Amino acid sequence: MSTNPPPQRRVEAAGAVVWRVGEHAIEVLLVHRPRYQDWSWPKGKVDLGEAFPTAAVREVYEETGHAVVLGSPLPRLHYRLADGRAKRVHHWAARVAGPDDAPALAARLPVTPASTDEIDDIAWMSVEKAEQSLTRATDAGPLTALVALHAKGRLETSALVVARHAKAVSRSSWDGDETDRPLTPVGRAQAVALVPVLAAFGVRDVVTSAWERCTSTIEPYAEAAGLTPGYSELTEAEHERSPSRVAGEVRRLLETGHDEVVCTHRPVLPTVLDVLGQHSLRQVAKRLPTKDPFLRPGHILVAHVNQTPAGPRVLATELHHP
Repeated sequence: MSTNPPPQRRVEAAGAVVWRVGEHAIEVLLVHRPRYQDWSWPKGKVDLGEAFPTAAVREVYEETGHAVVLGSPLPRLHYRLADGRAKRVHHWAARVAGPDDAPALAARLPVTPASTDEIDDIAWMSVEKAEQSLTRATDAGPLTALVALHAKGRLETSALVVARHAKAVSRSSWDGDETDRPLTPVGRAQAVALVPVLAAFGVRDVVTSAWERCTSTIEPYAEAAGLTPGYSELTEAEHERSPSRVAGEVRRLLETGHDEVVCTHRPVLPTVLDVLGQHSLRQVAKRLPTKDPFLRPGHILVAHVNQTPAGPRVLATELHHP
């Protein structure tokens, strides 16, 4: 009696198109793999339990020695491996980290550089040379998207990360004050798992509701990055008293141009998302969460913000969870 073979899992990989401003135009960073004799973007397989953004910055550092900060997501690549398995590669535009990114770099785990058997050369190239050098034709897709962003003045962005606090003890089982309701063990684990994801997006400012379940969610990252959290109007009580003040706080955060995280509560999220929608490109606004609970406990929404003469503009968003 024959049986069908078990389905093969899709291989997930992550990497980045690292860019810089050269003497006359932008340049991008490619790596050479001697095993395949090809030039490609720095990338690699996602480890079990690892978030895609975390894998992307880890792989770039392993293969190039450059610590990077992720910007806008670029088109994913899909293709078949020689053994028939499907492979999906997640790409971001990324810049090389600078002095202002020191907090995020401090929150990252150590990385072992790739051996010369894996990567034997790296090179900054003009867009034209990169187009000629890329071995795999499909690798041109992320480059084309990056060049289009640059042509529209949309390549330089900052990240405003909106976090819903991690899983907390239920209201019905908590006898204390609502402001002090703590995280569950699962919630504490979610908070720790957020640390490398926030670090991947270069978060250097931490803003949070002063209520316990929010401060505990953001505390592991603040400690790892050596940051002192700022406290905002984004508590449930403040939102009930004045949604307009909360909206004003979100607009202020959008205007800073810093990579930052703000942690808040489910009842506050509709106002936060409404402000993001008002400042988003139309197609981006249409994809914002619209149904309760908007974000699940411990989940984050990353808004990539471009500062324009007309004000901040959200060019892309992405959702991640620990």
